[in-house]
Amino acid sequence: MTNYCRICGKENCKQHAFSFKNIRKIDSFSGSSPPEIFVGKYNYPNVNIGILSPQEHGNTKLLSSQELWHQKKLSIPEILTLRSKLIYGRTQSHIKNLTYTLNNKTPTQFLQTMQEVAMTQNSISAEFKLLKPLEANQEHESYIPIIKNAAQIRTVRLEENPKIERKVDYLVNDTDAKATSSIIELEKTTPISGIIKILSAGLLGKKSARKLVPTRWSITAVDDIVSKEKLKKIKLFQEISEFLVFSSEYLGNNYHFLLLPDKFSFEVIEINKNNQELAWQDYESFFKRKSYAESVTGAYYANRLALCEYLEKIQRQASCLVFREINPEIYTQSMGVGILRQISREAFSKQPEAFSSLNEAVLAIQSRIKLPIQTFTNKSLILKNYGKQKKLQNWFN
Repeated sequence: MTNYCRICGKENCKQHAFSFKNIRKIDSFSGSSPPEIFVGKYNYPNVNIGILSPQEHGNTKLLSSQELWHQKKLSIPEILTLRSKLIYGRTQSHIKNLTYTLNNKTPTQFLQTMQEVAMTQNSISAEFKLLKPLEANQEHESYIPIIKNAAQIRTVRLEENPKIERKVDYLVNDTDAKATSSIIELEKTTPISGIIKILSAGLLGKKSARKLVPTRWSITAVDDIVSKEKLKKIKLFQEISEFLVFSSEYLGNNYHFLLLPDKFSFEVIEINKNNQELAWQDYESFFKRKSYAESVTGAYYANRLALCEYLEKIQRQASCLVFREINPEIYTQSMGVGILRQISREAFSKQPEAFSSLNEAVLAIQSRIKLPIQTFTNKSLILKNYGKQKKLQNWFN
């Protein structure tokens, strides 16, 4: 199978492949999961499911939390050092094995424990007994940070009771509610990263529809569902009155969001700083897109969620063009979609720069990126269409 690097675009890239070293020979361990679970997508519908935990106890959230990495502005080597402490204790399961719980039968012990870990937001201690020694994890996902060590699990046992929020417990036990409505309700009190784990563990939705969801798909699904719900209101708001630019940069991801006074539309253009041929682009008009963003993939939905959170807050709508200049000399490893969501949120947490003309706004962005601005603007569908369609009020002027 050929793998294409999301950083440089090369086939089976060695430069950006994480080095698997110092695999330890152990047959059991105990530690506090951050908490973190992972459901793979390979060999679907018979997928790997598991819990990640270090061989240490206490508050281990920093090993898993992309929100904390961003807040503390950790470097990629620092993040990889943290990730190397985690062991992915896993087994294989069919995605519909959850039907055991729906027929009043006892679920497999491992699955039940994994679901309890998924429901808590606090680090939780567990004891793991391994079926085989540790090995290098071969299931790589650009959507999530590196998972280095993997081990087949014999048994796992929680060493403390999980603390579960009341709303999470209620919605997990509500087998008449659709997953979409539960996600929308959870978003009011639960971090996006927490909702992703709950959905992935097969704990949301109607009784007959529940199943394990690969983590990669769960991330996009939650970002997509929450932003679409916000867009229902946003598309009824008044348009912004000037051109706004929001900017943020972290780990070689140089982001600029250009908001135009117009009806909602959204476009993401990503270009590698060192190779303009490595470019990714996806777009949607006022009418919601019907297909997956195959080019930009998960980052598209993370960027859109951050935008929608901002527009909902100011109660305005706008057209948005996202510029992402990727520096492969710094962004040497994919740190997951969650990092890109946090960079986007950081941009919208700042006071925007306001401009009276599109040209002024574009020139301001040019001053902060290395690539010629035309490498973005010449591709943009939003800029190509901007100002060409007459608005209703124009017919009466």
